[in-house]
Amino acid sequence: MDASSVVAPPPSGRNPGRSLHRFANPGRFLRLSGVVLPWLAATGAALTALGLIWGLFYAPADWQQGDAVRIMYVHVPAAWLASAGYLGLAICSVLSLVWRHPLADLAAVEIGPVGAAFTALCLLTGSIWGKPMWGAWWVWDARLTSVLVLFFLYLGHIALVRAFDNPERGYRSGAILALIGVVNLPIIKFSVDWWNTLHQPDTITLTGAPTMYVGMLWPLLFSALGYTLVFAAIVAARTRAAVMERRIRTLLMMRAEETAA
Repeated sequence: MDASSVVAPPPSGRNPGRSLHRFANPGRFLRLSGVVLPWLAATGAALTALGLIWGLFYAPADWQQGDAVRIMYVHVPAAWLASAGYLGLAICSVLSLVWRHPLADLAAVEIGPVGAAFTALCLLTGSIWGKPMWGAWWVWDARLTSVLVLFFLYLGHIALVRAFDNPERGYRSGAILALIGVVNLPIIKFSVDWWNTLHQPDTITLTGAPTMYVGMLWPLLFSALGYTLVFAAIVAARTRAAVMERRIRTLLMMRAEETAA
């Protein structure tokens, strides 16, 4: 038995997801990620550094918020990745439950801690910004509360996938929780529009021009892109480690069985 079969896809037959299985072959994933990962990490780190240095030290201060606005170069990208990471977690859950995608479970397990870390960073920096703006570290604002719920959903997924002796049961339970939690994403996105909240409206939307000065917009975009690439690099690195760990564990079990025989 070759080690590459550790997470090998099931026979495809006429399964509509067979092309997905082909791209999720663990050997192919390891080869591709091994080439892409260094570039992904280096580019993400460079763009993040550029965006943060530009925003924190050279971009103009806001006429109302003053220098306190500079926290957005850390906070806004973290908020974006908190929601985007959970959406990625939900997509992996669909691939796992519907098509038994071979790498979906491993990727979901590794997305959880990374997404939770970015969500915690979002909440922390939001509190730092809220103290001078609102006079309080925390308010039960609809946007803040829904992001806190998102953080607990991440923690719940992390705990649930590790709560069973049988990993498959943990993967399935975690996938179901992830899909249930998706309902929170539109609440986070539209809570400012649906309710009268303290949180300011979005300054960047898909349906209109940004309401932010261009000298502040560009460093924010660089920082957001850098965060995104760093997030992807961390998840890819963790997933690579999980695949190799499973291969090693399977090889050791095979060797133990051969020795016992």
